[in-house]
Amino acid sequence: MHCAAGDGVGITAGAALAAQWRFPSWADFSLEYVLGFGFGWAVFQAFAMREMAGGNYLRSLRQTFLPELLSMNLLMTGMVLTRHLLMPQIEGSADPLTIGFWFVLSMALIVGFALAFPMNWWLVASGLKHGMITVRPFSPPAQHATMITDEGPTHRQPHGENHPQPPGTTGPSTAAKAAMTMLSIASLVLGIALASWING
Repeated sequence: MHCAAGDGVGITAGAALAAQWRFPSWADFSLEYVLGFGFGWAVFQAFAMREMAGGNYLRSLRQTFLPELLSMNLLMTGMVLTRHLLMPQIEGSADPLTIGFWFVLSMALIVGFALAFPMNWWLVASGLKHGMITVRPFSPPAQHATMITDEGPTHRQPHGENHPQPPGTTGPSTAAKAAMTMLSIASLVLGIALASWING
């Protein structure tokens, strides 16, 4: 959800602007990718994860570049293919002032989310990206509430508190990162090629 929200805002804005300005396909794709990557990286990744970088935003930008790249490539692959498949079938899908345009974009975002999910799962599991509750500090026992019951005093955690798993001692190897990078780029290139073939 985090990936789709951040990248999706930029991609959607790019698609609407490109359609309004009647950009050619390559310029449309470029604008969507740049805005999607830029917004997702600078705001939804680096800014949101700055605490994992000691509160340093510039350091967070460096640390989140690769995760954002891998996630964005898979999300964009799904969106490009879905849009090129649906646009010829939906009336008004090229006009941002029609419901058809937003319907196609919504379906494309759902498919992009599904396609990017395995990559995001790997990124979170490898410690390269944060999950929904993986950046919460451990709470000391003194903060736990004490309840008096018939069996004696018992301790419970305050409502909503979640303890993350301890972070791994090592992240993925350089070879693993390189392999995932090549996989994401290959997926995007294949998606663009298939989209061009569909239109051709």
